[in-house]
Amino acid sequence: MTKKIGVVIVAAGSGSRFGDPIPKQYHTLGGKTLLGRCIECFARHTSPELVQVVYNPAHQDWYDGAIAALGADITTLPAPVGGGETRQQSVLNGLRALSARKPDIVLIHDAARPGISDDVITRVIKALENHAGAIPTLPVADTIKQTSRDGVITKTIPRDTLQRAQTPQGFVFETILAAHEQFEGQEFTDDAALLEELGLDVMCVEGTSANDKITKRDDFDRAHDWIDSTNKDNAFMQQEEYRAGTGFDVHRFAPGDHCILCGVKVPHTARLDGHSDADVGLHTLTDAILGAIGAGDIGQHFPPSDMQWKGAASDIFLKHAAGLVRKRGGRIVNVDLTLICERPKIGPHTKAMREKVAEILEIDVDRVNVKATTTERLGFPGREEGIAAQAAASIALPIG
Repeated sequence: MTKKIGVVIVAAGSGSRFGDPIPKQYHTLGGKTLLGRCIECFARHTSPELVQVVYNPAHQDWYDGAIAALGADITTLPAPVGGGETRQQSVLNGLRALSARKPDIVLIHDAARPGISDDVITRVIKALENHAGAIPTLPVADTIKQTSRDGVITKTIPRDTLQRAQTPQGFVFETILAAHEQFEGQEFTDDAALLEELGLDVMCVEGTSANDKITKRDDFDRAHDWIDSTNKDNAFMQQEEYRAGTGFDVHRFAPGDHCILCGVKVPHTARLDGHSDADVGLHTLTDAILGAIGAGDIGQHFPPSDMQWKGAASDIFLKHAAGLVRKRGGRIVNVDLTLICERPKIGPHTKAMREKVAEILEIDVDRVNVKATTTERLGFPGREEGIAAQAAASIALPIG
């Protein structure tokens, strides 16, 4: 009888060690997010309705974008379930969500391992025919030293019996669910350790170095190299198309003592006049991003006639545009903004402006450029009647 296979993909982490505002599971690798790659691989071994993602509800926009990029084949994926304070609690939440579908076995996988392959999954599933659990592992190649707390070597550990554990870790569903519920609130390094504690056998099968976990930026760079070298002609690898958009905006000066530019308060002898906070920089960037995805302009999304936007902070508009990109499974490659004015002087504030824009868009600051120029005293900027701005944005969107 064919076993009913459930899958729990753990994607609730913030990825703090990765060093990026976007959690690593939502970064793209070869045109797809890490999470998306995992989902598609497991969906080839079971029905998508048995693939349960555990996520952080605060990441909803990123999650929606990752799923949208997968296409119609994944429409039966169940709603994600929120994670817990620890990975172990997140796994338990996922198992409980799956229990209503009554799988016979379950594969538990970390979304930070996008290099998971069909053959590894097959080996884990086959090993479960005769064992309560099975995990992919790799032999330890380096010499292992045990040390004291101050770093002095106390012992060399023979490596011939040592293995590096990976995921997916597979189990008889009822067994691992009962184990997680029994040990709820306690901390184990992985799911197999719970069965070890109960004295149940867990079989090791051959893993692969491509399935190593992405923890830091260097790991991600190595994964890119692997994707580039092995998947150039692979039809599974989703292609991206790059789009560009431009924006232009003008705001006149009015009596005041500062301007808001790119979310930064800049002292000046006047303010900018407008229905919202008149942040000409963020308005222009918003239009550039909307233009790149063919979504109209800022006035269509936030009409000046709508009083709810009177005095509103313009980061609302830019966040909205970035959210539309994510919902389409895309990513912002870079933005470039030029502020055109005689005064105030922009140069001393460009660092803070770049950092603020990067924070709003949730991208690396090196993908944001802010600069300024004058019109050599010509036109309304030269007469210091206001500020103009122009921007360009580059967006990557999945094809198909």
